[in-house]
Amino acid sequence: MGLFGNVFGKKGNQDQVAPKVPWIALESLDQLDAIRESSKSRTQLIFKHSTTCGISRMVLNMFTGNYSLGGEVDAYFLDLHAYRAVSNAVESEFKVRHQSPQLLIIKNGEVSFHTSHGAIADIELSALV
Repeated sequence: MGLFGNVFGKKGNQDQVAPKVPWIALESLDQLDAIRESSKSRTQLIFKHSTTCGISRMVLNMFTGNYSLGGEVDAYFLDLHAYRAVSNAVESEFKVRHQSPQLLIIKNGEVSFHTSHGAIADIELSALV
């Protein structure tokens, strides 16, 4: 079933819950250059998630449940433990101190907004896009 199935669905004969967020898995360093370039014409979003943190799981569930942008942004999901080097590169490339969970919004090649932990659930995402 993989990471996204475990995060957004249930195993077994139970009904699968489709994600409301059109996640793109962030798994390679090359994607960071593409994110920076794409942000010049379309807002990019990175959600950094720790699969071992209960707070991160809770915030992810709230974020997913409240997400209403549809396909207005490219939404990247970064599993911090599986892709540690990518997580470190996000911090270095975008000059934002690592937190988990963390949300970054990238426009015009730079981070235009970032927040972490419970504050992620409190933002009005549509106002930032």
